[in-house]
Amino acid sequence: MIKNKVVLVTGCAGFIGFSLCQKLLKNGYKVIGIDNLNNYYTVKLKRDRLKNLINKNFKFYRSDINNLNKLDKIFKQYLPKYVVNLAAQAGVRYSIENPKAYLKSNIDGFLNILNLSVKYKIKHLTYASSSSVYGANNDFPFSVDKVADHPLAIYAVTKRTNELMAHSYSNLYKLPTTGLRYFTVYGPWGRPDMALYKFTRLISKNKTLPLFNSGNHVRDFTYIDDVVEITKRAVFKIPKKNKLSNSTSIVPWEIYNVCGSKPTKLKNFVNEIFKNLKKKAKIKNLELQAGDVIKTHGCNKKTIKNLKFVPKINYKKGIKHFINWYKGYYKI
Repeated sequence: MIKNKVVLVTGCAGFIGFSLCQKLLKNGYKVIGIDNLNNYYTVKLKRDRLKNLINKNFKFYRSDINNLNKLDKIFKQYLPKYVVNLAAQAGVRYSIENPKAYLKSNIDGFLNILNLSVKYKIKHLTYASSSSVYGANNDFPFSVDKVADHPLAIYAVTKRTNELMAHSYSNLYKLPTTGLRYFTVYGPWGRPDMALYKFTRLISKNKTLPLFNSGNHVRDFTYIDDVVEITKRAVFKIPKKNKLSNSTSIVPWEIYNVCGSKPTKLKNFVNEIFKNLKKKAKIKNLELQAGDVIKTHGCNKKTIKNLKFVPKINYKKGIKHFINWYKGYYKI
């Protein structure tokens, strides 16, 4: 274990959180993991992820970040130097059906994380934002130095709110904070509600694929290993005061895009799944869903420059890795 390097990760049983914990443990850090194991998708998958984190340097607590008393006790016991907040109510489409769940977790819960980070004088708070903050913006590629104030769904509103809350705490309490705008993350151990996982399951069961916007969506798919490497580097890159812009500030606050910057049409993504599964499925073309954006394409020049890492896995290789994992996990 690396001395004095305790990292607290909320959302540790989630897709990105679990994968980051694996990386940190492999690199010798002590990791304190928090997750409420909610049933937004199958809890079994989350528990199976946690089984892969069993390690003398990993301690897990089942708790909600809205439980301030329990959260305070964990901070007090371990005095983490670094906090990574990946706990959130996920999903753009679900936010239209149940907006209150997003306000509770993504805003109220994040406020608890901010307050405890100040109280226990952590070195750096890193937190998950999202490419959804770009919303109606059609000035491609999306740059962190451009305005992101036209969200199309409540989920995006909560993520942009997190960025602004963090900025105020960086100003008021000199708390260094970094927001990571994750683009479409995919790969082994992914979320069952996301396209790759969902489509692989449907194709495997000979079911019809619902393809919104006839598969003409364009997404900046970003492989989990690249996402984790960028996240880890961001955690230990403590922001300093800088010039005032949309992604830096006169306070210790920073924003990064986490993307491969190589957008792909969803129907090309689907064809690659067909190829790897060696089978096809019927497709039902549907209209664009409310709250959805037609295209995402992020600019990662700042990320590459500051964090010294270039994403390595293209979508064809990434899909192959996922399909191999899926077959092994479900024994098919």
